[in-house]
Amino acid sequence: MSSKPTPTGLTVHNKSRVLDVEFDDGKSFSIPFELLRVYSPSAEVMGHGPGQEVLQIGKREVGIAGIEPVGNYAVQPTFSDGHNTGIFTWEYLYKLGNEKDALWSKYMDRLHEAGFDGDSGREHLNDPHGSAAQSQGGGCGTGGCGCKH
Repeated sequence: MSSKPTPTGLTVHNKSRVLDVEFDDGKSFSIPFELLRVYSPSAEVMGHGPGQEVLQIGKREVGIAGIEPVGNYAVQPTFSDGHNTGIFTWEYLYKLGNEKDALWSKYMDRLHEAGFDGDSGREHLNDPHGSAAQSQGGGCGTGGCGCKH
């Protein structure tokens, strides 16, 4: 018997934008598409080494247009923004599901450090139109994001 998690069910919920994954150890996770997209295990997102990660912004409404199996070890989703180069192994999906809250918090912290306000990087503190321009300051201006003011 393998110690690696193996999915027993995988369901894409386009309306609620979550991927439900059930594993053979009895654990199940509902992983938001946004989290999948911003933590895609692709070079475009992760870079080619530590410290080269690329902050993904404006992915709150991202959908999954399709999902294909990769052998017996992974799936490769095509996101509605065209991104399709991330191969999500069963172990990586398990990690995303198991560490969802911590990963989400880390993502929000990175957005705020980059000067984005709001819950998914759509609103830039220096541009009310949601531009991806870089900010000189940073932080949260509304107080509704969980930042310490």
